[in-house]
Amino acid sequence: MDKSPMTVKGHEALKEELKRLKTVERPAIIQAIEEARAHGDLSENAEYHAAKEKQGFNEGRISELEGRLASAEVIDPKSLSGDRVVFGATVKLLNLETDEEVTYQIVGPDEADVSAGMISLTSPVARGLLGKSVGDDVAIRTPKGGSEYEILAVEFV
Repeated sequence: MDKSPMTVKGHEALKEELKRLKTVERPAIIQAIEEARAHGDLSENAEYHAAKEKQGFNEGRISELEGRLASAEVIDPKSLSGDRVVFGATVKLLNLETDEEVTYQIVGPDEADVSAGMISLTSPVARGLLGKSVGDDVAIRTPKGGSEYEILAVEFV
């Protein structure tokens, strides 16, 4: 099984979600099933069927999270250094066409949140940046078109 890179923060977030699903959601769903079962005939019991469906979704998410956590290669960006863009790096870019500065952290697919400046290492932008250094000009093609950037800084925070 291939290991998927994940930051420490991303790993902790998935562990917290897994804990919540097992210790809060699972018992609440079991209680809802028991209460619905007490209403009698299960064949026409909408509450029972809804609770069983919710249980299926919850157990599926638990299984998915356990698999992702088991296959995670946890990398602490703070332990890295240098001026090259690698997984975990926070990269400050200057769009050479608009003079707009943007900052992204290169993270695993499970952690990506573009609105928070966290992009997946499999995204077109991250793939264009990986291996490049401070001062490099980079042409990046995305589904929305292309842009030219200069790498202003690479940090590991």
